[in-house]
Amino acid sequence: MNAPALSTRPILDRRDHDGVTTLTLDDPGSRNALSEAMLAALSNTFTAIAADRSVRAVVLAAVGPCFSSGHNLKEMTARRADPDRGRAYFTDILGRCSAMMQQIVALPQPVVAAVQGLATAAGCQLVATCDLAVASAAARFCTPGVNIGLFCSTPMVALSRNVAPKHAMEMLLLGDMIPAEEALRMGLVNRVVPAGEELAVAQALAARIAARSTLTVKIGKRAFYEQSGMRLSDAYDHASAVMVENMLARDAEEGIGATLAKRQPRWEDR
Repeated sequence: MNAPALSTRPILDRRDHDGVTTLTLDDPGSRNALSEAMLAALSNTFTAIAADRSVRAVVLAAVGPCFSSGHNLKEMTARRADPDRGRAYFTDILGRCSAMMQQIVALPQPVVAAVQGLATAAGCQLVATCDLAVASAAARFCTPGVNIGLFCSTPMVALSRNVAPKHAMEMLLLGDMIPAEEALRMGLVNRVVPAGEELAVAQALAARIAARSTLTVKIGKRAFYEQSGMRLSDAYDHASAVMVENMLARDAEEGIGATLAKRQPRWEDR
Protein backbone atom coordinates (compact mmCIF):
# COMPACT_ATOMS: atom_id res chain seq x y z
CA MET A 1 0.00 0.00 0.00
CA ASN A 2 1.42 3.35 -1.00
CA ALA A 3 2.00 6.00 1.65
CA PRO A 4 -0.30 9.01 1.38
CA ALA A 5 1.17 11.92 -0.53
CA LEU A 6 2.38 14.83 1.55
CA SER A 7 0.55 18.12 1.01
CA THR A 8 2.51 20.65 -1.00
CA ARG A 9 0.09 23.49 -0.28
CA PRO A 10 2.04 26.50 1.01
CA ILE A 11 1.27 27.65 4.54
CA LEU A 12 1.43 31.26 3.33
CA ASP A 13 -0.55 32.14 0.22
CA ARG A 14 0.25 35.27 -1.80
CA ARG A 15 -2.14 36.91 -4.26
CA ASP A 16 -1.41 40.17 -6.11
CA HIS A 17 -4.08 42.41 -7.63
CA ASP A 18 -3.91 46.05 -8.74
CA GLY A 19 -1.07 46.99 -6.40
CA VAL A 20 -2.50 45.18 -3.37
CA THR A 21 -0.84 41.98 -2.15
CA THR A 22 -2.96 39.70 0.03
CA LEU A 23 -1.02 37.29 2.24
CA THR A 24 -3.04 34.53 3.85
CA LEU A 25 -1.87 32.38 6.73
CA ASP A 26 -3.01 28.93 5.60
CA ASP A 27 -2.09 26.43 8.29
CA PRO A 28 -5.38 25.97 10.15
CA GLY A 29 -4.27 22.60 11.51
CA SER A 30 -1.80 24.42 13.75
CA ARG A 31 -4.20 27.33 14.31
CA ASN A 32 -1.90 29.34 12.03
CA ALA A 33 0.84 29.22 14.65
CA LEU A 34 3.97 31.28 14.11
CA SER A 35 6.04 28.14 13.69
CA GLU A 36 9.59 28.04 12.34
CA ALA A 37 8.16 27.47 8.85
CA MET A 38 5.56 30.25 9.14
CA LEU A 39 8.09 32.76 10.46
CA ALA A 40 10.45 31.92 7.60
CA ALA A 41 7.65 32.22 5.03
CA LEU A 42 6.52 35.59 6.39
CA SER A 43 10.05 36.96 6.68
CA ASN A 44 11.05 35.88 3.18
CA THR A 45 7.84 37.25 1.68
CA PHE A 46 8.16 40.62 3.44
CA THR A 47 11.75 40.86 2.16
CA ALA A 48 10.50 40.27 -1.38
CA ILE A 49 7.60 42.73 -1.01
CA ALA A 50 9.88 45.48 0.34
CA ALA A 51 11.80 45.41 -2.94
CA ASP A 52 8.73 45.01 -5.18
CA ARG A 53 7.68 48.41 -6.53
CA SER A 54 4.46 46.96 -7.94
CA VAL A 55 3.18 46.35 -4.40
CA ARG A 56 1.56 49.47 -2.96
CA ALA A 57 -0.26 47.98 0.06
CA VAL A 58 -0.49 44.62 1.84
CA VAL A 59 -3.39 42.75 3.45
CA LEU A 60 -2.60 40.05 6.00
CA ALA A 61 -5.41 37.51 6.42
CA ALA A 62 -5.87 33.93 7.62
CA VAL A 63 -8.10 30.90 7.08
CA GLY A 64 -9.86 28.84 9.70
CA PRO A 65 -11.33 29.83 13.07
CA CYS A 66 -8.03 31.24 14.31
CA PHE A 67 -6.13 34.19 12.84
CA SER A 68 -3.02 33.03 14.70
CA SER A 69 -2.46 31.29 18.03
CA GLY A 70 1.05 32.69 18.37
CA HIS A 71 4.19 30.64 18.86
CA ASN A 72 4.11 26.90 18.19
CA LEU A 73 4.33 25.60 21.76
CA LYS A 74 4.88 22.00 20.60
CA GLU A 75 8.01 23.04 18.68
CA MET A 76 9.26 25.04 21.64
CA THR A 77 8.52 22.37 24.27
CA ALA A 78 10.36 19.73 22.25
CA ARG A 79 13.59 21.71 22.66
CA ARG A 80 13.52 21.42 26.46
CA ALA A 81 15.36 18.16 25.84
CA ASP A 82 18.37 20.09 24.48
CA PRO A 83 21.49 20.14 26.70
CA ASP A 84 20.83 23.81 27.55
CA ARG A 85 17.10 23.11 28.18
CA GLY A 86 16.28 25.05 25.03
CA ARG A 87 17.89 28.37 25.91
CA ALA A 88 19.67 28.80 22.56
CA TYR A 89 16.60 27.72 20.59
CA PHE A 90 14.23 29.97 22.54
CA THR A 91 16.60 32.90 22.04
CA ASP A 92 16.75 32.21 18.32
CA ILE A 93 13.03 31.67 17.67
CA LEU A 94 11.97 34.69 19.73
CA GLY A 95 14.59 36.78 17.95
CA ARG A 96 13.31 35.60 14.57
CA CYS A 97 9.73 36.45 15.52
CA SER A 98 10.73 39.90 16.77
CA ALA A 99 12.70 40.53 13.58
CA MET A 100 9.69 39.57 11.45
CA MET A 101 7.45 41.95 13.41
CA GLN A 102 9.97 44.73 12.84
CA GLN A 103 9.97 43.94 9.12
CA ILE A 104 6.28 44.86 9.04
CA VAL A 105 6.98 48.20 10.70
CA ALA A 106 9.92 48.89 8.38
CA LEU A 107 8.05 47.79 5.25
CA PRO A 108 7.55 50.74 2.85
CA GLN A 109 4.00 49.57 2.16
CA PRO A 110 1.27 49.79 4.83
CA VAL A 111 -0.03 46.45 6.11
CA VAL A 112 -3.73 45.95 6.91
CA ALA A 113 -4.72 42.95 9.05
CA ALA A 114 -8.02 41.22 8.25
CA VAL A 115 -8.83 39.33 11.45
CA GLN A 116 -11.52 36.71 11.01
CA GLY A 117 -11.14 34.80 14.27
CA LEU A 118 -9.06 34.30 17.38
CA ALA A 119 -5.72 36.15 17.70
CA THR A 120 -3.78 35.12 20.79
CA ALA A 121 -0.32 35.79 22.24
CA ALA A 122 2.09 36.45 19.34
CA GLY A 123 -0.95 36.27 17.04
CA CYS A 124 -2.36 39.27 18.88
CA GLN A 125 1.10 40.83 18.62
CA LEU A 126 0.91 40.32 14.85
CA VAL A 127 -2.38 42.23 14.67
CA ALA A 128 -1.01 45.04 16.85
CA THR A 129 2.10 45.28 14.66
CA CYS A 130 0.13 45.83 11.43
CA ASP A 131 -0.48 49.46 10.50
CA LEU A 132 -4.26 49.02 10.33
CA ALA A 133 -6.59 46.21 11.41
CA VAL A 134 -10.13 45.26 10.40
CA ALA A 135 -11.82 42.72 12.67
CA SER A 136 -14.78 40.46 12.12
CA ALA A 137 -17.46 40.80 14.77
CA ALA A 138 -16.56 37.20 15.62
CA ALA A 139 -12.87 37.99 16.23
CA ARG A 140 -11.40 37.81 19.71
CA PHE A 141 -8.04 38.83 21.12
CA CYS A 142 -5.97 37.88 24.14
CA THR A 143 -2.47 37.66 25.59
CA PRO A 144 -2.99 34.57 27.78
CA GLY A 145 0.61 33.74 28.65
CA VAL A 146 0.11 34.59 32.31
CA ASN A 147 -2.34 31.66 32.52
CA ILE A 148 0.38 29.15 31.60
CA GLY A 149 3.27 30.71 33.50
CA LEU A 150 4.77 32.46 30.47
CA PHE A 151 4.13 36.22 30.51
CA CYS A 152 3.50 37.64 27.01
CA SER A 153 6.55 39.90 27.16
CA THR A 154 7.25 40.15 23.43
CA PRO A 155 3.56 40.60 22.48
CA MET A 156 3.56 43.33 25.15
CA VAL A 157 5.89 45.47 23.02
CA ALA A 158 3.42 45.86 20.14
CA LEU A 159 0.36 45.84 22.39
CA SER A 160 1.65 48.64 24.63
CA ARG A 161 2.36 50.79 21.56
CA ASN A 162 -1.23 50.48 20.35
CA VAL A 163 -3.49 50.68 23.40
CA ALA A 164 -3.43 52.69 26.61
CA PRO A 165 -1.12 51.33 29.34
CA LYS A 166 -3.98 50.35 31.66
CA HIS A 167 -5.70 48.40 28.88
CA ALA A 168 -2.45 46.70 27.90
CA MET A 169 -1.69 45.72 31.49
CA GLU A 170 -5.20 44.36 31.99
CA MET A 171 -4.86 42.13 28.94
CA LEU A 172 -1.38 40.99 30.02
CA LEU A 173 -2.17 40.42 33.70
CA LEU A 174 -5.55 38.74 33.31
CA GLY A 175 -5.19 36.94 29.99
CA ASP A 176 -8.90 37.37 29.32
CA MET A 177 -10.49 37.06 25.90
CA ILE A 178 -11.33 40.49 24.45
CA PRO A 179 -14.26 40.68 21.98
CA ALA A 180 -13.88 42.65 18.78
CA GLU A 181 -15.97 45.62 19.91
CA GLU A 182 -13.83 45.97 23.04
CA ALA A 183 -10.68 45.76 20.91
CA LEU A 184 -12.09 48.60 18.80
CA ARG A 185 -12.77 50.72 21.88
CA MET A 186 -9.24 50.09 23.13
CA GLY A 187 -7.66 51.03 19.81
CA LEU A 188 -6.29 47.59 18.96
CA VAL A 189 -8.31 47.50 15.71
CA ASN A 190 -9.64 50.23 13.43
CA ARG A 191 -12.97 48.73 12.42
CA VAL A 192 -15.33 45.91 13.31
CA VAL A 193 -17.47 44.54 10.48
CA PRO A 194 -19.97 41.69 10.13
CA ALA A 195 -18.36 38.25 10.08
CA GLY A 196 -17.19 37.34 6.60
CA GLU A 197 -16.73 40.94 5.44
CA GLU A 198 -13.38 41.65 7.10
CA LEU A 199 -11.22 40.62 4.13
CA ALA A 200 -13.19 42.67 1.60
CA VAL A 201 -13.13 45.74 3.87
CA ALA A 202 -9.39 45.35 4.51
CA GLN A 203 -8.74 45.00 0.79
CA ALA A 204 -10.87 48.09 0.09
CA LEU A 205 -8.78 50.09 2.58
CA ALA A 206 -5.61 48.76 1.00
CA ALA A 207 -6.89 49.73 -2.47
CA ARG A 208 -7.47 53.29 -1.27
CA ILE A 209 -3.92 53.41 0.08
CA ALA A 210 -2.62 51.94 -3.18
CA ALA A 211 -4.19 54.87 -5.06
CA ARG A 212 -1.89 57.31 -3.25
CA SER A 213 1.70 58.20 -4.08
CA THR A 214 3.85 55.32 -2.84
CA LEU A 215 6.66 57.76 -2.08
CA THR A 216 4.39 59.89 0.11
CA VAL A 217 3.00 56.84 1.93
CA LYS A 218 6.51 55.46 2.47
CA ILE A 219 7.74 58.79 3.87
CA GLY A 220 4.71 59.10 6.15
CA LYS A 221 4.80 55.56 7.51
CA ARG A 222 8.50 55.77 8.31
CA ALA A 223 8.15 59.17 9.98
CA PHE A 224 5.17 58.00 12.05
CA TYR A 225 7.16 55.25 13.73
CA GLU A 226 10.35 57.30 14.00
CA GLN A 227 8.72 60.21 15.85
CA SER A 228 6.53 58.10 18.14
CA GLY A 229 9.35 57.41 20.59
CA MET A 230 10.82 60.92 20.59
CA ARG A 231 10.41 63.82 23.00
CA LEU A 232 7.81 66.33 21.79
CA SER A 233 10.33 68.93 20.66
CA ASP A 234 12.49 66.32 18.92
CA ALA A 235 9.41 64.85 17.24
CA TYR A 236 8.43 68.23 15.83
CA ASP A 237 11.98 68.91 14.63
CA HIS A 238 12.10 65.53 12.93
CA ALA A 239 8.62 65.85 11.40
CA SER A 240 9.41 69.33 10.11
CA ALA A 241 12.58 68.10 8.42
CA VAL A 242 10.64 65.22 6.88
CA MET A 243 8.00 67.60 5.55
CA VAL A 244 10.62 69.83 3.96
CA GLU A 245 12.06 66.88 2.04
CA ASN A 246 8.56 65.67 1.19
CA MET A 247 7.62 69.15 -0.07
CA LEU A 248 10.53 69.02 -2.51
CA ALA A 249 9.44 65.66 -3.94
CA ARG A 250 7.89 65.56 -7.41
CA ASP A 251 4.65 63.99 -6.15
CA ALA A 252 4.08 66.78 -3.61
CA GLU A 253 4.59 69.33 -6.39
CA GLU A 254 2.15 67.41 -8.58
CA GLY A 255 -0.42 66.87 -5.83
CA ILE A 256 -0.48 70.51 -4.73
CA GLY A 257 -0.57 71.67 -8.34
CA ALA A 258 -3.45 69.31 -9.10
CA THR A 259 -5.38 70.59 -6.09
CA LEU A 260 -4.94 74.20 -7.16
CA ALA A 261 -5.90 73.32 -10.73
CA LYS A 262 -8.90 71.27 -9.54
CA ARG A 263 -7.82 68.07 -11.32
CA GLN A 264 -6.79 64.57 -10.34
CA PRO A 265 -3.06 64.15 -9.57
CA ARG A 266 -0.88 61.91 -11.70
CA TRP A 267 1.56 60.22 -9.34
CA GLU A 268 5.09 59.44 -10.45
CA ASP A 269 6.09 57.91 -7.10
CA ARG A 270 9.12 60.16 -6.81
